[in-house]
Amino acid sequence: MESHLPILLIVLPLLAAPLCVLIGNRKVAYIVALTVSWCVFAMAVALVGTVHADGPLRYNIGNWAPPYGIEYVVDELSGFVMLFVSALGAIVLTYAPHSIEKEIPRSKHYLFYATYLLCLTGLLGMCVTGDLFNVFVFLEISSLSTYALISLGRSRRAPLAAFQYLILGSVGATFILIGIGLVYQMTGTLNMADIATRLPIDHGPRTVLVAFAFLTIGLFIKMAVFPVHTWLPNAYTYAPSVVTCFIAATATKVSVYALIRIVFSLFTREFAFEVLPLDTALMVMALVGIFAASTAAIYQDNVKRLLAYSSIAQIGYMLLGISMANQAGLAAGIVHMFNHALIKGGLFMVVGCFALRIGSVQLTDWRGAGRTMPWTSFAWAVGGLALIGVPFTAGFISKWMLLTAAFDSHHWSVAVLMLLSSLLALVYVWRVVETLYFSEPSESAKQAVEAPLGMLLPMYTVILATLVFGVWTVYSADFAAGAASLLLGGKQ
Repeated sequence: MESHLPILLIVLPLLAAPLCVLIGNRKVAYIVALTVSWCVFAMAVALVGTVHADGPLRYNIGNWAPPYGIEYVVDELSGFVMLFVSALGAIVLTYAPHSIEKEIPRSKHYLFYATYLLCLTGLLGMCVTGDLFNVFVFLEISSLSTYALISLGRSRRAPLAAFQYLILGSVGATFILIGIGLVYQMTGTLNMADIATRLPIDHGPRTVLVAFAFLTIGLFIKMAVFPVHTWLPNAYTYAPSVVTCFIAATATKVSVYALIRIVFSLFTREFAFEVLPLDTALMVMALVGIFAASTAAIYQDNVKRLLAYSSIAQIGYMLLGISMANQAGLAAGIVHMFNHALIKGGLFMVVGCFALRIGSVQLTDWRGAGRTMPWTSFAWAVGGLALIGVPFTAGFISKWMLLTAAFDSHHWSVAVLMLLSSLLALVYVWRVVETLYFSEPSESAKQAVEAPLGMLLPMYTVILATLVFGVWTVYSADFAAGAASLLLGGKQ
């Protein structure tokens, strides 16, 4: 059974999704979805344990040996991403019932669970597949289900936000598909390990450059890199709170993973950062995105939109690590994927609690809610400290590693700009803290009561994890360093 875990990780949620539709009962569908999500997490833990003990795990679908058959590969990097995606998928679904009862019509609950499982399938599939075309297939499974999840929001603007994401997402998917087609034209294979040995990097045809451009720009759109980020603020703002929790914590991180895999495993560091000036381009895009998005976040009154712009800025930090093109920078970018998934997942869970009890995500309606919803408000304060990067939080570990990498690479100005950007995060986090604790209570806040225990427990599991991984870094930082070493060693 253990040898089949890579395929079971994908097949189980994929089959459970139509089962939820066939059941048609929201309570039974929830039990099925919740059970499957936790089983998937258990499988991910087992796979990561195997990889840690025995090295990368390879699974040939149908016993067809690559490159003729499709291969699934679980190594340190894919296992790392797969583990936190499955963990957050299970935790968010545990948190979900009260929130979706408030924000999604009952008649659509079973459809929500089915679509959620499809999205989880797509994200996990992107992590484990060793086939380049499969990356596109799973990317589209997750994207199409995300469009549907966003459109479930009660606001009339939710379908419009989903449509806007659909248009830009389709452009990104088309770019990626063109890039894959060009790679296949040059190599005659879709197996990523095989592509890495056949791709004519040194003095190859211009087609290599064109393929690389299409793949990276397509993934930039999926990642919501500034300035191709315009789909993200509305998608996060108008989606149901549970959907925002899940996609904010996972979707963009998996796209970052795909970018790292394509740049370092397929096209190699030498091509991307020595033949091409990708390091300079990424660094400039990252810094401009960090400051522009953080500044926009300061002026938002809708807390979901505030966190959405914050997410765009945090993607900039991940790109910053990648742009340094050394082990320290790449490890910092990878570990920030994990840490930001925890931080932003936890903060959006906080927003979901306020949305349930106050009925609004407008900052003016949250005035004085620290008195009537103390546990939820305290969770925001802790998560906000992690987002700023205060010591003993996960956010501090990410930024410390990035600063260290910047100093090692002699990018002194980048280090200074990173420190200044943290002050912008302090401003928009403090705006919410000040509203919660130091303002006269609004009418909505006066009538609010604390969020139910079924939401507080999963929320605090994630929020407290940001403190745990701010002190205990054996898992996060060590795994990220191992993954970075593997990538820079040129191994698949």
